[in-house]
Amino acid sequence: MSTDINLLRKGIIRLGILVVLLIASPIIITMGFKGVSKFTEVPTIFVGYLLVFIGISGIIFSIYYAFKAFSVLKKALFGEK
Repeated sequence: MSTDINLLRKGIIRLGILVVLLIASPIIITMGFKGVSKFTEVPTIFVGYLLVFIGISGIIFSIYYAFKAFSVLKKALFGEK
């Protein structure tokens, strides 16, 4: 039962990407809601709604990506039989 170094490196890189996603997604949602409340004209209000949609999609993808990243780390640390 040894640690697979290459798979561990891949898992740690995925964890770094996951941290960036977990920080960026709520910030994008906040920017979207502030844009929706600030903009009153029709063409510019869609930018706020687009940012909210992108942020919510980013959070959903972050949850999925977290399961995949921890799966890779589990395989690297404990091995696959």
